[in-house]
Amino acid sequence: MPENHREPLAAQARTLARAGEWQQASDKLCQLIGEVTGTRALALQINRDQYSLNSLNGRVTLADDRTLFFKYHHEEGEDHTIEEYYRAELLREHGFRVDVPLYACGEPGRQILLYRLRDDRRLADVCRDIEMQPSEATEQQVIAAQRRADAEILQHTLPTLKPGRAAEVAAEPIHQLFYHRLITAGEQPGLGGRVKQFYVDKSFQLADRQLSWQTLSNLQWEINGVRYSHTLRQLFLEAATLLAPAALAQHGVLVAHGDAHNANVWFETRGGAAELVSFDPAFAGSHIPALLAEIKATFHNIFAHPCWLYEPALAGDLYQVQVARVGDTLQVNHNWQLTSLRAAFLRSKGELYWQPLLAELKARGLLPANWQRIMRLALFCCPTLVLDLRAGGASGHTPTSSALGLALAVMLGSEGDDEFQRWLQQLV
Repeated sequence: MPENHREPLAAQARTLARAGEWQQASDKLCQLIGEVTGTRALALQINRDQYSLNSLNGRVTLADDRTLFFKYHHEEGEDHTIEEYYRAELLREHGFRVDVPLYACGEPGRQILLYRLRDDRRLADVCRDIEMQPSEATEQQVIAAQRRADAEILQHTLPTLKPGRAAEVAAEPIHQLFYHRLITAGEQPGLGGRVKQFYVDKSFQLADRQLSWQTLSNLQWEINGVRYSHTLRQLFLEAATLLAPAALAQHGVLVAHGDAHNANVWFETRGGAAELVSFDPAFAGSHIPALLAEIKATFHNIFAHPCWLYEPALAGDLYQVQVARVGDTLQVNHNWQLTSLRAAFLRSKGELYWQPLLAELKARGLLPANWQRIMRLALFCCPTLVLDLRAGGASGHTPTSSALGLALAVMLGSEGDDEFQRWLQQLV
């Protein structure tokens, strides 16, 4: 293939890494980093962790003896949706605790950030250790740090709240995490994008039950005895309507990180109390719909754990899931529940972020009447569009984790007489 027709280097590296060609992937990243920094990259190590769903990260040693932390993000077929990619300076200017990269390249297929190397651990790894080997002291330290962070995020973001304008909202890259993953030209909105890639016309193995997409997508759900209002098809179609940028522009917008899940957060313990510092603000912006700003953090830091989304092979050891079809209803029973750590995170996010934000939106006439549906649909999209939840699909999900993951997605996206419904109702 002629040089000028080859994929950009980051895209090549991602393809090679997915194929297990780690050395070749490292070579491509070394070349890219050399071009971005103007300094030859001598050695590079890619971290192989479960949280890097659409990105790679690691450390690189340069010819000037510096060792840097790098992270790059690339999603096949989605380059055209990326405009302004890295906005760390914007967040820093508004008081957010955020690492500002030493180098950044935002060109499609070459998106990469290089930071000073830290000894700190990512909060996602600290939380996993707590749940695998419980430590009351560490858990309380992490919960206290999370509560401080939630209060600080609100403090910095609330002064930026203002009415949205359609053109500015539509230009924000955060829609790549939601709306753009639901659409493809020529397909019905809600059944294109990753929905078509992952689910439409596919076969599903849920526990010991096999179902076609046509059947599964039209079934009602009953989960642990609670009946829910929507089918999968209805949820995807409604998401494409209510999460469209033009629809979201009708209420408040603000400055936010947009993707501050715990794999993008350092757990900083130097001196005094632990603090949380975000990085990789790939989807940050100044006109982010207020109801989307902390959705990724709310789902991925709370409901994606422990293990079932990121390490589905462990789900069979941790959970029991039974699936039965009774007429037009899919009955799912499981023993998953929030751990004490994740329950504390949910309380913190509700009390210190969502409640005061929603109150301010309401006071200023910027809270839409259907705010619960918007939040629910965005939460539903987090697991269903970030990874293929089908057993045997590209993401390594099993019949157990697939059934559990889709059930949790429906629980968040639909209405039922459950604890999440009660949490949501007490926010306003």
